[in-house]
Amino acid sequence: MNPLRSVGAKLGFALFLIVTAVLGTVYLIVVPSLERRLVDARLDQLERSAPLVAQLPDDRLLWGEFVDVASATVNARVVIFQRLDQASLQVFEDSAPRSDDGIARDGVALRAAFTGGTVRGTVHRGEDRFAEVAISITPDGPYVLLTAPLDDSLSTVGLVAQRLLLGGLLALAAALLVGYLAARAFAQRIRRLERAAERIAGGRFDEPVTDAGKDELAELAHAFEQMRRRLAHLDRARGEFIANASHELRTPLFSLGGFLELLADEELDEETRREFLHEMQEQVARLGRLATDLLDLSRMDAGRLHVERSEIDLDGLAIELADEFRAVALAGRHTLVADANGSTLALGDEQRVFQIGRVLVENALVHTPHGTTVRISAGRAGEQAMLSVEDDGPGVAPDQAAHIFDRFYRAEGTQTSGSGLGLAIARELAELMGGTVEVESVPTWTRFTVRLPAA
Repeated sequence: MNPLRSVGAKLGFALFLIVTAVLGTVYLIVVPSLERRLVDARLDQLERSAPLVAQLPDDRLLWGEFVDVASATVNARVVIFQRLDQASLQVFEDSAPRSDDGIARDGVALRAAFTGGTVRGTVHRGEDRFAEVAISITPDGPYVLLTAPLDDSLSTVGLVAQRLLLGGLLALAAALLVGYLAARAFAQRIRRLERAAERIAGGRFDEPVTDAGKDELAELAHAFEQMRRRLAHLDRARGEFIANASHELRTPLFSLGGFLELLADEELDEETRREFLHEMQEQVARLGRLATDLLDLSRMDAGRLHVERSEIDLDGLAIELADEFRAVALAGRHTLVADANGSTLALGDEQRVFQIGRVLVENALVHTPHGTTVRISAGRAGEQAMLSVEDDGPGVAPDQAAHIFDRFYRAEGTQTSGSGLGLAIARELAELMGGTVEVESVPTWTRFTVRLPAA
């Protein structure tokens, strides 16, 4: 990358321009203002001295001595003149006579001669600048002019201007250096975030995104780190999902392949053949359920699963669940009870709530020993309607209860091997309807509860 196009160079150059503009503005304000104040101060001094100098002796022969004394007193050149014509003056006395300075045509003195009163201003004679005050003794003259060079005062202004320029140049150099270094450090932090974004985009989530600052860029780095962790979790979940789904699909497929090879044996008796066909039907049903579960999960992940919101009679739904699983309960020597004597109304999708109930009842029947009792009940607590499935089995271990709703999770020691998707789907379906699925368990008792908004 071109160094001149880097963020550090651009920010440093921007800071350089800002400091240049500020120093230029200060220079344009300070130097003329200082010069104006010094000139005004000298003019004020001359104007205060003018009435004293205007007290001329009555004897004109004494004017020469008077202007010398007055010049030494007010520290200025004193000139007494009379108007000669419209463009020139006649000099009577001059404390510092010079024939080549054009004092006889002095502009301030001419204005005083033609307007009367006191006139002040500055004039240039040659390369020098002078502060002058002229006062008329009488309307027809004579007139007195006090003139003082401004070179000493203006040299102070020049010295200030030089030092201001020097200090400005040093400040510019320092600003350019500090600005470039600070911007370079800032740009390095941005480049670290850029490299982190490239790593994350490339699927590498192992290296954390860190920034030691406490500004907005540090907050951005923190947001990147949160994104990295979430993406890493999603990537692990995706890998586990693919591995688990592949395993769940492979198991029944291998089983079907084995049964098909056995069925090809011509010496197989009819009873064994029917048994194999029954097992194959169960594996096909298992594949169908797994495909349905995976389809539901993919729709929920994509946000395409639609749920209705209507009134549901949870007591009636509990009775239907008990009737549906009555044969399964008898085959497993379980007692299945529907404790539903009222009318508990909830808001939700009836088919999806029935699907959740199937998952909970089936889990209770297949994961508890023979002879246990499974009870389905409905009730209401405040603004929530509840459907509960309770059993008196061995319970769920605390470490397993923390993961029981995870996808593809199967507790150790279960009596059958399901896909591990049922409870995960049940919980996500309940959340889509504004509810929850909770589990409570002790060593001799387990209860799953579906909570939905009450109608």
